[in-house]
Amino acid sequence: MFALLFLLCRTAKEMFDRASYPMRYEEAVNRSCEAYGVPRSLVYAVIRTESRFDPEAVSNVGARGLMQIMEETFDWAKFRKKDDVTQYDQMFDAETNIDYGTYILSLLLGEFENDSTAIAAYHGGWGNVSKWLADPQYSDDGVHLKSIPINNTDWYVAKVERAQKRYQALYGIE
Repeated sequence: MFALLFLLCRTAKEMFDRASYPMRYEEAVNRSCEAYGVPRSLVYAVIRTESRFDPEAVSNVGARGLMQIMEETFDWAKFRKKDDVTQYDQMFDAETNIDYGTYILSLLLGEFENDSTAIAAYHGGWGNVSKWLADPQYSDDGVHLKSIPINNTDWYVAKVERAQKRYQALYGIE
């Protein structure tokens, strides 16, 4: 009886966890992660943290879509992609938003030497993170941030990293 109860509780917890950490838009995420070399667990963690998988999400500062992309960031990525077609209004399209968000993550992962710093740049801005890395108050080695002066960016990095670990544990993905 105890074994059956244990099994039921364990199954219920796994179902709850999978509902809390869904893998929606799998085809678009897989395609973009493969194209840009970004871990799927990171993209899912960013989507969950940014929009809770709502493609129509708009932040209080105007970021749009699943991965909450700001217009200035979109313009920067569009220039880097040499994309003359896509418009910022398309950030509400799930596939387009995932493609751009994953591309942006790939650029940041390539620029910064560790995932935490790249995640901080995704939220707090490339320029801010570059300044923090150059400041001994925030970085001892110019690579890792020992502290982040913007509280919500510090909170964001921790939340994305926790979500990424849950995705890795639940689904066995990189």
